[in-house]
Amino acid sequence: MAYQIIATKRFANKVSRLLHYLELNWGERVANKFEEQLLKRLIVLSNHPFVGANSGRKNCRSILLTKHNRLYYRINNNTIEVLNMYDTRMRPSKNPFHKK
Repeated sequence: MAYQIIATKRFANKVSRLLHYLELNWGERVANKFEEQLLKRLIVLSNHPFVGANSGRKNCRSILLTKHNRLYYRINNNTIEVLNMYDTRMRPSKNPFHKK
């Protein structure tokens, strides 16, 4: 049984800003490729919600989207709540989901 994906407003805004940035600076092709990768990962999560690693915070897991982006999510009953996405090049101390 596939889990339902629910994206937080914060995550949706971050994806929107990133797609806009990619399109402006790298072109429509790169933005479309990122969006395609994101959708593929969400489908994988929907079918296999425990594929991501524990992030160190209670009930929070993560999965690598690209070498520069990590997606954080939480499993609640039959839903996956996508919390946020962070740049992997960022300092770990700035990431609230990173183990301390």
